[in-house]
Amino acid sequence: MFSLIVWIFAVGMLLFSFLKNKDKTAKSLKVSWKFFCSMALLVLLTIWAIGFLVAFLPSAFISKTIGRNAGIEGVVLAALFGSVVLIQAFIAFPLAGSFLRQGASVTAIAAFVTTLVMVGVLTVPLEVKFFGKKFTLWRNSLSFIFAIVIALLMGVILR
Repeated sequence: MFSLIVWIFAVGMLLFSFLKNKDKTAKSLKVSWKFFCSMALLVLLTIWAIGFLVAFLPSAFISKTIGRNAGIEGVVLAALFGSVVLIQAFIAFPLAGSFLRQGASVTAIAAFVTTLVMVGVLTVPLEVKFFGKKFTLWRNSLSFIFAIVIALLMGVILR
């Protein structure tokens, strides 16, 4: 129901924009379409890669490496994986759910999702360019540590 309301609102605002200024609306739709086309292949490849990963990693492997019995090593492994991959949240959350259903621990999943959002190993060069090496190192290091703390707390709370 909520999605329907959002769609109706979006279409209404598009019509309002079109009535207000047809040229600007048409130009913005063209820009949006170009952006969509440039991102579509990357998003589809990411979804395919995640699907491939989930389909071919046995549940026993996931349970062994990031499951409840994996301990802190599994949490750190999940955090490192989250720090390195660069995927959108709308893909990461279903992936996390799949891992959880296949035997991953809540703590490891919390570490994965939290580092995915807070730590950016692949974006370090860009961040260094804008903020400097010292800031980037401190931000990523502290974010990683706090992500582990958050994951451990989530593991205690959601047991």
